[in-house]
Formats: sequence, C-alpha cells, structure tokens
Amino acid sequence: MRVNVDFLRRPAGWLAAGLVSVLAMTGLASAQGVLERAREGGKVTIAVAGEAPYGYRGPDGEITGEAPEIARAVLARLAPDAELSFVTVEFGALIPGLRDGSIDIAAAGMFITPARCGEVAFSNPTYVVGEAFAVKAGNPRGLTDFATVSDNEEARVGLIAGTVEYNYALVTGIPADRAPLYRDFDLAMDALKAGEIDAVALTALTAKDLVDGEDGLEATPQFYPVLDGEQVKGYGGFAFRKEDRDLADAFNGVLADFIGSPDHLALVEPFGFTEDMMPDMTAEDLCEG
Repeated sequence: MRVNVDFLRRPAGWLAAGLVSVLAMTGLASAQGVLERAREGGKVTIAVAGEAPYGYRGPDGEITGEAPEIARAVLARLAPDAELSFVTVEFGALIPGLRDGSIDIAAAGMFITPARCGEVAFSNPTYVVGEAFAVKAGNPRGLTDFATVSDNEEARVGLIAGTVEYNYALVTGIPADRAPLYRDFDLAMDALKAGEIDAVALTALTAKDLVDGEDGLEATPQFYPVLDGEQVKGYGGFAFRKEDRDLADAFNGVLADFIGSPDHLALVEPFGFTEDMMPDMTAEDLCEG
C-alpha cells in the first residue's frame, strides 16, 4: 500500500481548516436564492397540483393553467434566461416540497391563509373565488354549503388533503366520519361517482371543470363559506420558501402592473377567470387574517 507522504507531512490543523473552507464554500452555494439562480440561467422548479383550472397537465402533455401561465409571464420579465421545470405533486405535498427544497415555487392557485403564511411566503393574490360542490345530478341531498352538510346527518362530503376545504368542514362542525380525505381530485371524484360520498368540496372553478362533460354530475352554485359569523372568500397566489422573500417581492413588483391588465385578462380568460375575480386584498392583509 502506498502512503501519501505529503499527507503525513501536512502541518497540524490543516484538515480542520480545509474542512471549514469547503463547508464555507458549500454554504455560499446553498445560500444562493432562487431569484439569483434564475437570473443566472439556472433551473427553477415550479409545482402544480393537477387541479384545473389553476395548474394541471393539458391534453398535449404540457403544464398549463392560470398559475403556470402567469408564472411564465412573470419570470420572462424577471429572469428571461431561467430554465423553468414544471412538476406535478399532490396538493398536500406543495408546502413540504417548498420547505425541503425539492420545489422552488408552488403555482397551484393556493389560497393565502394565516396558517400557511406561518410556513411559506406568498405573492399577492391573483384572483378571488368562492366554493362549490361537485354532486350527483339533481343534487339529491340538497347540499348548498358546508352548513347544509353539517345539518344533514346522512350527508358525506369528500375533501382533498391539504386544502382549505378541510378547515371549512371542521369549523362548520362536520364530523370526520362524514368528511373523508382523499389524496387527490381524481380519487375524490371516483368516490362521488361510486356513491361513497354525496359531494366533493372544491373551489367553484374546479367544481365546474371537474363535472364538465361528466354524465350524471353537476356543480352547485358558487357560495362563500360563513365561518364564525364571517363570510370567507378564497384568494389564491404563489407560494415560496420564506428564505426567498426577495423572489416573492420581485414577483409582486411584476404582478402590481400585470394583474387586471388586458394582457393578464387575455391570458387567464381561457381558464374561466374573469375581470370580476380580480383580488382586492394583499398577501399581507390575508396573512394577518
């Protein structure tokens, strides 16, 4: 066995010093924010949750929807050389994915809530929307909001893990055995078709999209949940790691001029978003509750 004599002749402490140097360089590399990386032409991983019309894979296999298209428009202004990589994850995996670094931006129309603001940074909202249920044709149980589910001991409503609808159901007193959780939208809709549940709680746009073209299903009219005596509206935006506050601020700088503009409305109109859905609150307002 050959022994590296130079290694043995190194002065005491050289190894520790070298490790400190390497770790320092690694720390500098890992400390690079997404905005800086994007502006240098690096990869930015953007996640959707497979929920139309917010962010989903279209028939041609490409990721599209309100949020991905806005993300493309914003990043074209902020970092035109960035490599954008879109991935689909379960809705409940969006915030964990941001926090563990596997994704950089959640472009899924995520509602901005105080609880979520404790975990991630948000852009200002890009829309406001109400709720609706996907139900069997004719709405046999007569379900029009969460209170009507709570009041009917026979009614069961399906919820998607990680969504605000879980909180709405909880606050309105729907017991867990009548509010089963599903991993994704397809599983919940399959349960509705099979008669295992009477409704799926969704945003109004998602409910409309999921029942479109489905025989025997319909969407209830849009409603705004009333929680503790207050009407609640859903404001959706982009989520980022808290460490990427500069990216969120830069995003907001572009959104300030873009949201509500003719270019923006033309971009999102194919997904069902209209001028009367433009937000009237900021992320700061919503994070404060």
